[in-house]
Amino acid sequence: MNLTKENVKKICGIILFTVVVLVIVQNYEKVGNAIGLLWGIIFPFVLGGIIAFILNIPMRAIEKLLFKSKNGKQKKYARPLSMIITFLLVIGVIAGVILIVVPQIGGTVRELTKSAEAFFPKVQKWAEDMFSNNTQIHDWIASLQFNTDKLMDTAINFLQNGAGNVLNGTFTAAKAVVSGITAFFIGLIFAFYLLAKKETLQRQVNMFMQAALPEKIVNKITYVAKLSNETFSNFITGQCLEALILGTMFFVTLSIIRLPYALLIGVLIAFTALIPIFGAFIGCIVGAFLMIMVSPMKALIFVIVFIVLQQIEGNLIYPKVVGGSVGLPSLWVLAAVTIGSSLMGVAGMLFFIPFTSVIYTLVREWTYKRLEQKKTKENNNDESNESSV
Repeated sequence: MNLTKENVKKICGIILFTVVVLVIVQNYEKVGNAIGLLWGIIFPFVLGGIIAFILNIPMRAIEKLLFKSKNGKQKKYARPLSMIITFLLVIGVIAGVILIVVPQIGGTVRELTKSAEAFFPKVQKWAEDMFSNNTQIHDWIASLQFNTDKLMDTAINFLQNGAGNVLNGTFTAAKAVVSGITAFFIGLIFAFYLLAKKETLQRQVNMFMQAALPEKIVNKITYVAKLSNETFSNFITGQCLEALILGTMFFVTLSIIRLPYALLIGVLIAFTALIPIFGAFIGCIVGAFLMIMVSPMKALIFVIVFIVLQQIEGNLIYPKVVGGSVGLPSLWVLAAVTIGSSLMGVAGMLFFIPFTSVIYTLVREWTYKRLEQKKTKENNNDESNESSV
């Protein structure tokens, strides 16, 4: 190997990389603690960035809709008013969900308490008839008693006896809650700053990259950043639209066939459907539990309705609305959800679909480019061979 300047730089880079890896391996505990400490410091700002990215989607639409021609005073107040409207809109949606769900759940709990005493004897009678040939099991089932007052007393005694154990973790839990609330508010303030000054920050970042990096790398980073922004924005928009469509489908269908808790289940499924593909099943479990205390037959009908609507949503709506919005085939959407849930849980599901779409787009473009280069090279070789002949 010739020891040119370029080769020396490569060798020095390999040596430096090897030394860094060895230091990390030998001191992995200290490195892990340092990474944890650093993550704790930057987490509020990462959270603020995520909040700003999500809020920027409706804020951008509101700003374009209400302030099409920004001149003079209108330009001065367009951004603050759009931020305030976006914030109030998000708070309104959350408050609306709470106002719909909480009273319904409170009423349901009261009804379940009343229905449970009537429901348990029916189950007990059915079990006694089933095990009538087995005297031991039959007598044990007959001896069972269901008393809500006794259950409440047992729960209160458990809490009183376990108060000492609970107290030991109170300070730790309180510290975690206070830390989480503090991080959230710091992140929220940082998000508002990002939203208010996003053009200025973007210009500063571009200036820094142009000063520090070659133009080719800057152009590639800019392209990937724009692609990621469009993909993640389209995914969030598509996911919210899909959840709204699915919740409306359940509310309308359950109302038409006159099943109970239509509004509650519709809102729950719309809310849980924000979790890709599998989220609606949470609403199904809750809905089936609520209905089975009213009528097992209605619970069965609800499960059948859920399966039908879920098939329609999974095979027609989701691939078109969400898969189409991120430019990702249905197979890769399912693969991204599966891998993301295995690695990072719910957050992984939400992150890996647009992330996979970005990787898919970049790999597809690279593949087409390489095929075109090979095709051009082969054509040039053929022309060279013909000319030599």
